[in-house]
Amino acid sequence: MNRFVRIVALCFAVMLIASPVMAQTPDPEPGGTGAHALNLGSAFGAGLVILGAGFGIGKIGSAAVESMARQPEVAGNVQTAMIIAAALIEGATFFALIVCMLFNTP
Repeated sequence: MNRFVRIVALCFAVMLIASPVMAQTPDPEPGGTGAHALNLGSAFGAGLVILGAGFGIGKIGSAAVESMARQPEVAGNVQTAMIIAAALIEGATFFALIVCMLFNTP
């Protein structure tokens, strides 16, 4: 529970630091879409994607290192599988980031 509280506090701290960005003015033309305004939905989605990928890759890395320590003779196979799994997670992460950024653009 303590770890969860620290993560939530970090998220709120990042949002407070980013508050000057939210003070931007919208388009000067009447009826404009406000293209310079911060899109919170996309930013929140991208943040969740990055957090999920970071936790996933961290879990893969910790499990791989633990298994290499238990059985050093299979370290090469474990390392190869870990790199492939991390690359697949990164690919899905990049796709999700693109979807988050393009979903709400005008």
